[in-house]
Amino acid sequence: MSSIDLIPERRHRRILAILVVSAVLIWIDSTVLGIALERLADPVDGLGATPGQLQWAVGIYSLLFATALFLAGALGDRYGHRTILMLGLLIFGGASAWAAWATDPVALILARAAMGLGGALIMPPSMAIIGWTFPPERRAGAIAIWGSSAGVGVAVGPVLGGLLIDHFWWGSVFTINLPIVAFGLIGAALVLPNPRSPQRRRLDPLGLGLSTLGLLGLSYGLIEGGHQGGWDRWQVWASIAAGLVLLAGFIFSEWREREPSFDPRLFRNRRFAAGNFTLAVVFLLLTGQSFYLAFYLQGARGMSALSAGLMSLPAASGVIVGSQLGSRLAARFGVAKVSGTAVLVLAACSSINLLYDVDTPLVWIGVVGALVGLSIGMTTAPTTTAVLATLPLDRMGAGSAVNNVLRQVGSVLGVAILGTIVSSTYQHRIAPSIVGLPDTAGTSAEATRHVASTLGRPELVKAANDAFIHAMHVAALVGAGIVLVGAVVLVLAFRQTSRPAKVQEEAPTETVEV
Repeated sequence: MSSIDLIPERRHRRILAILVVSAVLIWIDSTVLGIALERLADPVDGLGATPGQLQWAVGIYSLLFATALFLAGALGDRYGHRTILMLGLLIFGGASAWAAWATDPVALILARAAMGLGGALIMPPSMAIIGWTFPPERRAGAIAIWGSSAGVGVAVGPVLGGLLIDHFWWGSVFTINLPIVAFGLIGAALVLPNPRSPQRRRLDPLGLGLSTLGLLGLSYGLIEGGHQGGWDRWQVWASIAAGLVLLAGFIFSEWREREPSFDPRLFRNRRFAAGNFTLAVVFLLLTGQSFYLAFYLQGARGMSALSAGLMSLPAASGVIVGSQLGSRLAARFGVAKVSGTAVLVLAACSSINLLYDVDTPLVWIGVVGALVGLSIGMTTAPTTTAVLATLPLDRMGAGSAVNNVLRQVGSVLGVAILGTIVSSTYQHRIAPSIVGLPDTAGTSAEATRHVASTLGRPELVKAANDAFIHAMHVAALVGAGIVLVGAVVLVLAFRQTSRPAKVQEEAPTETVEV
């Protein structure tokens, strides 16, 4: 008799509840920081963070999350997935407290890196525990419920964060993690089993080091190229080149392994490669657009943090509806028609950002946000299913890991590329208006507005808003172009598929400590 059969159904519900709470924690934190960005940039009420420092604060989380995902799975196989999940919760909680009371931008960035590591140690063990403890006939439903935590976190995070910032200090957005972490730790200790694999994967320290340093180098070059002297410094291009070389070394080292953590051989499958590329660029646009829209709503338009958080609800609702609708339509009409059309609509929505100004009706912005969320939902759910369905059953785990990592890499590049475009374009545009003022006046729209307030020059506020909106338009146009390429790649790869292949589930062989 399997250990799965020994777990009563009522305990399954408690197990799933703890795993959902842990996942909601990750999704809340991935969205709540965006509401705090405007305050963090404030030199009086925040940390006076520069645009580059804010890009690092957002991007470093996804970077560490991406590179540590494989480590989490291997550690769970060796020491038990509950053990690693609880370790992730502890790291996440400690790093949240560190971030909440950070005294400077560097401390915040380091805390966010630790939070990314903690998040990476939570996600794979959660999926593994579901796979080991739920019988095949209930596993798909459990995964669907667990996956719905993304919509809950995306919806709750910005609203709750805005409410806290409007009434407390900026660090309060991280304190909301602490009671959730405490609940998760207690629940995990009392309820979760501790499955571990009889076939333990290697830890792959070389791959972890090469991928982390490679992404750090690439991100550093892209982010710093838009700040502190521009793109004409050798350090910027040397960092980008070193990052690319290290990432190439990572791919080469993984290619030579018999059982790699990140299997590049999977990309021999044209549809697997195309689907993952499209998902990566979708997350690139999503993260990059969220970054600059936070400054647009709270900075250029002067909205409160809570009001800006409420503006995220149409997009969050769209993701929830789109995920269900997209899966059903793709099963009938195919991924190329459904998800391909959704990505085209997403590119069009990014282009619509070109019409945004300081007085654009909020209803119009909400409608576009809902379309963005609907498009993302109709892309991610069917495309992920189709991508994994291209693989044999024994490669599903490896394919899922690659899929998750590339989404996070897309998020890192979204902040690095689109955030840098906004920053460098703004600095170039505002330069004629700040002649004779300190150089720091042109580093960001927040810095320019602060100088305008100090000197009593309201015309500078208008110049800052105009320059920022122009910079936002440029980034939106670039983002639309990138996503358009993703749409073409997806349609070409899946154009002959009428419905995704069905993958039969098999119960894994397990050793579960109950």
